[in-house]
Amino acid sequence: MYAILDIETTGGKYNEEGITEIAIYKYDGHEVVDQFISLINPEREIQPFVVNLTGINSGMLRHAPKFYEVAKRIVEITEDCIVVAHNAKFDNRILKTEFKRLGFEFERKTLCTVELAKNLIPGQTSYSLGKLVRALGIPVTDRHRASGDALATVKLFKMLLDKDTEKNIIQQSIRLNPKRQLDPRHIDIIEEMPSATGIYYIHKANGEIIYIGKSNNIKKRINQHFTNTNQKSKKIQQQVVAVTYEVTGSELVALLKESEGIKRNKPVFNRALRRNIFTHALYSFKDGNNYINLKIDVVDGRKKPITTFSNRQSGKSFITKAVEEYNLCQKLTGLYKTKTSCFNYEIKACNGACIEIESPEIYNMRVETLINKNSYKNKNMVIIDKGRAIDERSAILIENGVFKGLGYFNLNYQINNFEILKSIITPMTNNRDTQHIIQNFLRKNKRLKIITL
Repeated sequence: MYAILDIETTGGKYNEEGITEIAIYKYDGHEVVDQFISLINPEREIQPFVVNLTGINSGMLRHAPKFYEVAKRIVEITEDCIVVAHNAKFDNRILKTEFKRLGFEFERKTLCTVELAKNLIPGQTSYSLGKLVRALGIPVTDRHRASGDALATVKLFKMLLDKDTEKNIIQQSIRLNPKRQLDPRHIDIIEEMPSATGIYYIHKANGEIIYIGKSNNIKKRINQHFTNTNQKSKKIQQQVVAVTYEVTGSELVALLKESEGIKRNKPVFNRALRRNIFTHALYSFKDGNNYINLKIDVVDGRKKPITTFSNRQSGKSFITKAVEEYNLCQKLTGLYKTKTSCFNYEIKACNGACIEIESPEIYNMRVETLINKNSYKNKNMVIIDKGRAIDERSAILIENGVFKGLGYFNLNYQINNFEILKSIITPMTNNRDTQHIIQNFLRKNKRLKIITL
């Protein structure tokens, strides 16, 4: 659990500042579950430059509560939480100073979004909150007011969690804040899970991830882990202390994040998926008569496939449908072995490429249409899919035929600006598995929105 906060102060000498406004959003890693926002009477003068910056003046604070009147609420909403702030060192110092004046030691673990952003989003021209969120396309209102800045920090932190592909933030949170750990009884863990599409991380006591999974219903899948009686499930049941999750909205995003997460974290119970998950591929070549032939074969790392499949049968099924859809020759697609005409020619369902009646130029045009549709080689495009909320969409970026990563954007913001698009994208590794996952998903979901860049 995180307490994401922002504080406005009077300015002035070091450790003599007073708080004029505070906003705290209690965030469970997915949504805001509680909040506290209040002006505060600092009982001291506000520096003129601060009045100009924030718009908060002494007249506005005359009837506001003094710090001691809101101190209990601040303690309660931040209890068992890691305090998150943009320049957390400053906000934490101010809070500790105010509590020290009351004779109370305020001790909380902290995370700084400036430090996290420098690590996870390098190369930005500025890491000040205003410039950073603008560069990332994050909407912000009431700049330099506690509520507006704290809410912008919530949105920034949410993006940073997405970009933390190593899951260091989550693992550190579990390790540093054991009170956040879910009750080890399985029924309590299951109750915390959403019935939504996403990925989940099963942790043991030291925060280490021991299993990563993907599901269209996380709650149902975790329940299966805790009720199955196979050896792997029993070992997971013995070691699990906490389960964290990411709602992705998109099944494609979940598949890509699962694959990336397993390869990066190498969980002990994901041995099978550490390896490549496809076995067969579709290849093309020109025969002696200049016809493009298609062939399903075992994956060969030295060759570039058009698309890949989990097994031979899946590939054969794809070719069978393609023959019918694109009016291709059974012989030239490897479905019908013969030295003469294919079976479809005999029943007038093939135009005769198998016996050179149809010209290579005309036949190859249909084959190339199939190849272009099922390969994103050399293409620049963004695949748009569901987001985590109604007003959000996910974006999967393909640049020059290479998978670059994914991110989320608000529907109120257009992503036709390539620089903005690149800033919201979490870089991910391009490998054979990601190519297989994307192409397989595109084959099965023909209504996906694709923007060509």
